[in-house]
Amino acid sequence: MSGDKKIAVVALSGGVDSSVSALLLQQLGYEVIGVTGKMVNSENAEIICKNAKNVAEKLGIRHVILDLTDKFRKEVIDYFKTSYEQGKTPNPCIKCNQHIKWGDIFDYAISVLKADVFATGHYAKIKCENGIYKLYPASDEHKDQLYFLSRLKQYQLAKTVFPISDYKKDEVRQIAYDYDLPPKSSKESQDICFIHKPLTTKKYLIDKLGEKRGDFIDILTGKKWGEHNGCYQYTIGQRKGIGIAAPYPLYVIDIDAAKNIVYLGREQDNYKTNLKIKDLNLVSREEKKEFDALVKIRYNMSHRKARVCICGDCADIEFYEPVNSVTMGQAGVIYDINDGHLIGGGWICK
Repeated sequence: MSGDKKIAVVALSGGVDSSVSALLLQQLGYEVIGVTGKMVNSENAEIICKNAKNVAEKLGIRHVILDLTDKFRKEVIDYFKTSYEQGKTPNPCIKCNQHIKWGDIFDYAISVLKADVFATGHYAKIKCENGIYKLYPASDEHKDQLYFLSRLKQYQLAKTVFPISDYKKDEVRQIAYDYDLPPKSSKESQDICFIHKPLTTKKYLIDKLGEKRGDFIDILTGKKWGEHNGCYQYTIGQRKGIGIAAPYPLYVIDIDAAKNIVYLGREQDNYKTNLKIKDLNLVSREEKKEFDALVKIRYNMSHRKARVCICGDCADIEFYEPVNSVTMGQAGVIYDINDGHLIGGGWICK
């Protein structure tokens, strides 16, 4: 390693976003090192490592593969399975960011490779204001990934850069084409990286948890609508796949995992104004304990205005207008109502 160049370590997945991130840092004069985490022992994982290696060779940079299969199984896969067993809907991407990307990979980059900066292909902006690092939405509003970064800490943000934060996705793809990077025509990565087609999440869970007959119960009347083969196969707000003929559309309103009961109701039964989040992580310091903010309770929803009351590592959220499908296990993420920066997030517990 040359002594006059700063070192940038990129979490290299072999996809377009991380590959272009590595290229841009190289163009800025960094000595770039790609680090790829091997998450599972599978053919697909080998392909990911090979794709990342091809990118590193194309760029002429050093490439390291870390075997993170044990850590990934414990922190992501086991968490995924256990959440469904408990009647919750997990978010493995947030857990992976917390324990893998900004866990083992970040620690290796800083401690072993002596990185000056750690980079990923996330779409987000980091700004330092009065000594506090804050996360803002990226230029591509359709690729906002702040929701998935809600577990990050100040010491991690201080060393992190997002090279593609000022680019649109189409522009990133064009850069990949212009520089003939290996993943230039690759498709978007799938949501759950350890479940591959033709396997579905439902089939995966049936294989892991087995079938267990339980009841569909009406949330208001207690009427039995029918039976199912495992409450873990359903999530709050679900309409399709229930398989019950009724005079009106039925939605999953609640799940009692201990009794293996799935509670059904009408669409209007699926709305709430209050919820609580636990294990709250404040990404940027928030001096006030009670304030108005914008809140998301799942990634693919628009921000909603709410009153936030923080008490210790919990927060009570009261929406100004009812929201649908409040789901235990999902992340409740809080954004500043004025400029949209990420305040923090926790896990929905009721």
